[in-house]
Amino acid sequence: MKYMLLICGEDDPATVEEREPLDVEPWLEEMQRRGIRLQGDRLRPPGDATTVRVRDGELLTSDGPYAETKEWMGGYDIIDCENLDEAIEVAAKHPVAALGMIEIRPFWPLDSSAAPSAELSSDQAVSY
Repeated sequence: MKYMLLICGEDDPATVEEREPLDVEPWLEEMQRRGIRLQGDRLRPPGDATTVRVRDGELLTSDGPYAETKEWMGGYDIIDCENLDEAIEVAAKHPVAALGMIEIRPFWPLDSSAAPSAELSSDQAVSY
């Protein structure tokens, strides 16, 4: 099952470039070797975001993120794991997990007739 790891920081995004860079290479190499990581990349800080809305047929754009929050998304990885337990193990090994947080979201394909929680482990399945 495919999962998206949302790589989130809790510190001020402006200070990220000032601190010592994290060594993510060992994690990347392990996940590539195991055939788990399919894709991923860093994202620019929230201040570089553009929010898009359409209301009553009118396009509305605004600079910056949708909402002000303490946490911010700094990147993502798409992984393919047997189940949520394996996805948790993979996320826990990510270097950012020790400084910020990793949110794990299962993909919910549009063409799937299966329930969204069908492949989650039984003790961690969510209901919608």
